[in-house]
Amino acid sequence: MLHWIQYMRGYVTIRVWGYSTERLLNLCGNHDILVWDITSHGDYATMNISVKGFFALKPLLKKTGTKATVLRKYGLPFFMSKMKRRKIFVAGFLCCMAFWMLMSQYIWNIKIEGNYTLTEDVLLDYLEEKNVRVSMKKSSLQLEELEKALREDYDVITWTSVQLKGTTLVIYIKENEMPDYDRAGRPEAAQGMDLVATKAGMVSYIITRSGVPQVALGDTVAAGDVLVSGAVPVYNEDTTVRRYRYVESDADIKLRYTESLSVRRDILYEEKSYSGRQKKLLTLGIGDREWDLKWGRITYGDYDISGEIKQVKLLDHLYLPLYYGTKTVQEYETVRRKHTADEMNAIMQEEWNKIISTLEEKGVQITEKNVTIKKNETNWVLNARMQLEESAVRLVPTRTEQVAGGPDADGSEEEDTAGTDAQ
Repeated sequence: MLHWIQYMRGYVTIRVWGYSTERLLNLCGNHDILVWDITSHGDYATMNISVKGFFALKPLLKKTGTKATVLRKYGLPFFMSKMKRRKIFVAGFLCCMAFWMLMSQYIWNIKIEGNYTLTEDVLLDYLEEKNVRVSMKKSSLQLEELEKALREDYDVITWTSVQLKGTTLVIYIKENEMPDYDRAGRPEAAQGMDLVATKAGMVSYIITRSGVPQVALGDTVAAGDVLVSGAVPVYNEDTTVRRYRYVESDADIKLRYTESLSVRRDILYEEKSYSGRQKKLLTLGIGDREWDLKWGRITYGDYDISGEIKQVKLLDHLYLPLYYGTKTVQEYETVRRKHTADEMNAIMQEEWNKIISTLEEKGVQITEKNVTIKKNETNWVLNARMQLEESAVRLVPTRTEQVAGGPDADGSEEEDTAGTDAQ
């Protein structure tokens, strides 16, 4: 604390020499002149003394026959004196501080953690709809309301925390990994749901767990046909339908169908041949605007531009709407080349692998296939005729209406009616 007081008032380091240095120090003590860090160097001594005390030394120096000179100056008064001669620096420093304080009142980065089912793009679009975006003022953001809205609008989110760290909005979420189930072990349904076919084909496999199957093994169906009905009939004693009990259909169903496709690839192709000539550009950006600083004109006919842009970050979470980076401009010439037979074989094999990979990602199995490749001087054509099998079904609201005049589907009576298993 004493050091800061001395710095604010200002002090100097002086060199003292002459007839009686010890007597000078005694007189300083008698006149309440504070000196510290006294060091003897034989013929002279050095010490620190306040600015006010240094001006009070003049009569004491004459009285003791000693002399003093200033070696170094410390403290705020000397710093401010220097700054008076550096007005541009002071103005720039004050403007920088004002800009920093102003920018710290806004959000310049949004960070989302803990999301797995919900992608970052989906959540950012949702925040945009809620008027939560980069460059918005912190004071206009209601953290608790945003947390509540995220939990209400997304059933998969069970917990969320929204925090402001510097100029970064950090959103922590936790997703529900298990769906809600009813007492029968099936996902709850607000109304009856039918399973319908999304493709035309033959039923090659069917196991029904909930609902009433409308097709059997080996039946041919068209797209949109009901495979399992979500309306389970409840019969009277005379075997007439008294009412329908609505459930969500649940079944394992596979449809088998035939599909043909063709892939054409040209033997001739264009390739970029880089000349080795290139230029570097300095890129600066503010907000959504970006400027490329270049020296001289770019005289290249065809060229690529590549680079990396970074956002200015002062501290861990303190971002500013300033961007910088470099770009490289590379000249190239477009040349036409011809694939060899080995290259074309590799290309067609890669295309076939892509087809198989795409089908596997969709859960489609290839039960039979017939693949041929036609070759000529300009291109190769891959023709494939495949027999595919997949679970091409989806849930839609049931098409079966309640029996006229019958009791409601959610009446007090309960019937132990279940879907019939079929295979």
